[in-house]
Amino acid sequence: MNSLLFFIISVVLLWIGYGFYGTAFEKFLRVDPSMSTPAHTKYDGVDYVPAKHWLVLFGHHFSSIAGAGPVIGPVIAVSLWGWGPAVLFVILGTIFIGGIHDMGALLMSIRYDGNSIADISDEMVSRRARLIFSWFVLLALLVVVSVFVYFCSQTFVVEPKIVLPSLGLIPVAVLVGILMYKLKVNLGISTAVGLVLLVGLIFLGQIVPMVLPKGYEALIWILVLLVYCFFASVLPVNILLQPRDYLSSYLLFFGIAVGFIGIVTARPVFSTPAFISYDTAEGPLWPMLFVTIACGAISGFHSLVSAGTTSKQIGNERDTRRIGYGAMAVEALVAVIAICAVAGGFSGFNALKTSLAKGGPVSTFGEGFGHLTRFVLGRYGGFIAIILLNSFILTTLDTSTRIARYILQELFSTLDRYLATLVIVLAGGWIALTGEWKKIWPIFGAANQLVAALTLVVISSWLLSQKKHIRFTLAPAIFMLLTTIGALFWQLGKFIVDGDWFLVMIDIVLVILALSMIMEVFEWARRRTSKIAGG
Repeated sequence: MNSLLFFIISVVLLWIGYGFYGTAFEKFLRVDPSMSTPAHTKYDGVDYVPAKHWLVLFGHHFSSIAGAGPVIGPVIAVSLWGWGPAVLFVILGTIFIGGIHDMGALLMSIRYDGNSIADISDEMVSRRARLIFSWFVLLALLVVVSVFVYFCSQTFVVEPKIVLPSLGLIPVAVLVGILMYKLKVNLGISTAVGLVLLVGLIFLGQIVPMVLPKGYEALIWILVLLVYCFFASVLPVNILLQPRDYLSSYLLFFGIAVGFIGIVTARPVFSTPAFISYDTAEGPLWPMLFVTIACGAISGFHSLVSAGTTSKQIGNERDTRRIGYGAMAVEALVAVIAICAVAGGFSGFNALKTSLAKGGPVSTFGEGFGHLTRFVLGRYGGFIAIILLNSFILTTLDTSTRIARYILQELFSTLDRYLATLVIVLAGGWIALTGEWKKIWPIFGAANQLVAALTLVVISSWLLSQKKHIRFTLAPAIFMLLTTIGALFWQLGKFIVDGDWFLVMIDIVLVILALSMIMEVFEWARRRTSKIAGG
């Protein structure tokens, strides 16, 4: 397969999905531009703040949902099952599942005062469902915070040249936030100032790498990142979090543009198989492919962002499709470039497997992206790829901390934002420093997709409560539930064989959670049907 033809077909399909299926879902939901959003009705200057422009919020949302998922998942999937199954799930999953999931969660949260999916499930399903969902999501977010703090600190240790552009962007973001919201400077000028300073930081990082004392560098960076997480969670969203993620999105757009130019100039032919095998050491294609590839097609974390930070900042409902469905489509494009980088950036399948065994999926993507963009970026392609991935990680990290704070405050209304954030940061830091996350991480992919499945169930319940049919959400909800439960049962067998009884216990808990939520929904539907039948 020629990579240029592959890329063009993928872009066309994603555009058709956004333009037709996304529009059909928008009309079905009856998006109403005349309705006031929570950013206006609950404005508090901290969490509920309307974004200056929809592009600013798009940048925040896209940067937050992307993470490293649209790169790591597809890279692993290509090496296990081939690029054919990987791209099919990325494209079809985005159009028919991921876009619906993200956009539906966003609008539902807007209609419920910017509340989280877990909080909404109280009214849509039951209080028990809300408590189950809330605690599960909170624990999952703590794992995300701890893992991304750890990986980001390791990146700083391995590549000290990226420290200045990564951390230097924080004061730059504050400056841009002040320019946009306090001084009312034009959006274009504010953006230009931020981007010029960001480019300067990238060049300065090459000259002044931040090297810390040996043996303590990882610990120091973990502590620095935890302090950043605290301030990113408690400061007004339009002063740090939103402008930082907005500026970071331009790095991601740059990566997509450079990747496209690299594909056009290099036009490599895929050297890895389109299909390798149905059964692999990591499990069968179904269900394991669909929990390995998450963010590039559908991810439960997306609903937490949609109904967490984004729904509190969106200024008009007409932007729901642009941000909810549109960001999902752009993220799928990142996954497509990742597939091109590993399927066409290596001399053969053995070279890809060797790279994976040596450095893991992040390093493999960097190497493949470097080969793909060698005519554009020269020897700096791999370095740019690492900066892009680190930007993904940081934006997901700060957003995860803030969303975890929201959920903790929903569970304990007496907590203020400072104390709630402190609890999250201390808990996430402890998990990162002790390495406890390593025990849970093997099952995190299935847990993340379980959040997506349960979110689709809650969206379906909301649509039924509005006396609407659920043709857009029913099939995705059933597919994701069956897939997630199937993956959990497959992993359960593997954990039992390996004698890993801790993961066996976690796996069983997740299965019980899924089945409990399904039973709660059926009970809700039964009560609702009885009420209607009784007049």
